[in-house]
Amino acid sequence: MVFEVYVLIPVVILLVGVSFALGWYVNTRSGQNKVLRAEERARNIVADAEKDALNIKKEKLLEVKDEWYKKKQEFEQEANSKRNKLQAFEKQLASREDNLERKVELMNKKEKEVNNGKRLLDDRAKQIDEKLAQLNRLIHEENQKLERVSTLSRDEARKLLIENMVNEAKTEAAQVLKDIRDTAKLEAKKEAQKIIVQAIQRTAADHCVETTVSVLHIQNDEMKGRIIGKEGRNIRAFEAATGVDVIVDDTPEAVILSGFDPLRREVARLSLERLMADGRIHPARIEEVVEKVRKELDEELLHTGENALLDGGLHGGHQEILRHIGRMKYRSSYGQNLLAHSLEVAHLTGLMAAEFGLDANLAKRAGLLHDIGKTVDRSVEGPHALIGYDLTKKYGEHPIVVNAVGSHHEDIPMEHPIAALVQAADAISGSRPGARRESVEGYAKRLERLEELAKSFDGVANTYAIQAGREIRVIVEHDKIDDLMADQLAHDIAKKIQAEMGYPGQIKVVVIRETRSVAYAK
Repeated sequence: MVFEVYVLIPVVILLVGVSFALGWYVNTRSGQNKVLRAEERARNIVADAEKDALNIKKEKLLEVKDEWYKKKQEFEQEANSKRNKLQAFEKQLASREDNLERKVELMNKKEKEVNNGKRLLDDRAKQIDEKLAQLNRLIHEENQKLERVSTLSRDEARKLLIENMVNEAKTEAAQVLKDIRDTAKLEAKKEAQKIIVQAIQRTAADHCVETTVSVLHIQNDEMKGRIIGKEGRNIRAFEAATGVDVIVDDTPEAVILSGFDPLRREVARLSLERLMADGRIHPARIEEVVEKVRKELDEELLHTGENALLDGGLHGGHQEILRHIGRMKYRSSYGQNLLAHSLEVAHLTGLMAAEFGLDANLAKRAGLLHDIGKTVDRSVEGPHALIGYDLTKKYGEHPIVVNAVGSHHEDIPMEHPIAALVQAADAISGSRPGARRESVEGYAKRLERLEELAKSFDGVANTYAIQAGREIRVIVEHDKIDDLMADQLAHDIAKKIQAEMGYPGQIKVVVIRETRSVAYAK
């Protein structure tokens, strides 16, 4: 056993050494193979890198060449462009030089002509001076002869001559003016009367005067108590909601609604009728009904405006214009219903425009809208003609219509004959018998103002307003106003009345002059 052990140990050691040597050898060979493979890969990588570097180098060289070629082309194009501009400038300079040379030649020629003309003018001026001196000598000699013959001096004779010429010119001018006015009045009056009479005859309209109260009939007097309500709460609520005074008195089966605004009175009338028909009358119900009636009436204004346009043979227009036309139904002018007045003016203007060969539709539209400024509430200040001018201009009406609306009271200049026709038709409609009313106080003040205006002229002795202020008779002093000046005075008074007073229709001015010679036999 010991022998086997001794033999086995060397064998084991030998096997271990052989295994170690074999492992070392295998390891060494494997490492060499790896190194060889790594070197081969390194060589491949370097080769690939060199190839890539060459490719990149070639690409960059190509890019640089392309960029250089582009820059070269751009430079050549820019150089060609500048070269062309320089050539064009050279051509322009050459042409300008030619033009300047021609102008210099022309200026030289004109300068020679001017010098020649100047010499001729100098010669003629010398001749004129010589003749003027000779003429002055002759005039001086003649004046000396006249002064020797006449007892007047030169200044006295000149003054007397000028006075005679001025008086003669005034007399002739007054006579010429009188003849021109007489001829123009005769011809214009005949033509105007013909056209106006035809228009008036073809437009026969009924007239009514607006009042400030509406009478509402009720079924029985018991309803009055319900309208008043407990301790008057219903009537107070109704008046606050409508802005109209409700008068409940002893008049049987009637309640009176009083207010200056016809639109408010209409709202109050319709609201009270509905409340009485419904039977429920209390403050909350009153406010509800009044608000509902207002909305319905606003829609009715639009329909009323459309119907008014149809009545006038017109169409189209902004909705706000139509609403304002509808409001005319509930407005009045000097007590005359504004819508009826405007429709009549529209028809009259259209008829007169047709006689003159003007656009009848434009004329009727201008006549219908001429008082539209009166429908705008009091928040807008100014004359109603100018308010209407702004309103119609804002909503795109025709410029002729806009001007006619603004100028029918001459607040702005008239730009078209239709404006004058609107003014004439307005005066015709307002001056028809029964069309308008006027308070006694306003009537008296108007007559007093009319007489004062006529008395403000020199040479007027007395003035008398007659025919309800449609005629003013002026008595003049015969020693201050002659027959020719009387005609001019009547014209001046009429112009001043027209400029400073407002009145319906027209006012006739009559100047009366008489001479009384008195002698006494003793």
